[in-house]
Amino acid sequence: MAIPHANPGQLIDIRPLGLRLQSAKTTALFKSEQLEVIRLVLLAGRSLPPHSVAGEITIQCVEGRIDVTVDSQSHLLEAGEMIFLARSASHGVIAIEDSSALVTIVLSK
Repeated sequence: MAIPHANPGQLIDIRPLGLRLQSAKTTALFKSEQLEVIRLVLLAGRSLPPHSVAGEITIQCVEGRIDVTVDSQSHLLEAGEMIFLARSASHGVIAIEDSSALVTIVLSK
């Protein structure tokens, strides 16, 4: 079954999940030919192992605190902070607290 994505012009709620964070799942909010936006949900202690993608990325912490490791350098992001990653940068994410973040990926052709 295909994951439903938002359509052009459709409102997307990206506010903090608050009490719903514990039961929320990571979801792709939309995907177009050139861009994908994902709400990443990680509970404290959970992680995404180091990986890379072909395009540029932003990671914006919406709530909680996450540790983003880029090319072996650690960056602690708190709510309201964002990091930009160059294309193909090796990166991983660890949740210091229950957290959600918006991940934007520029899709390469």
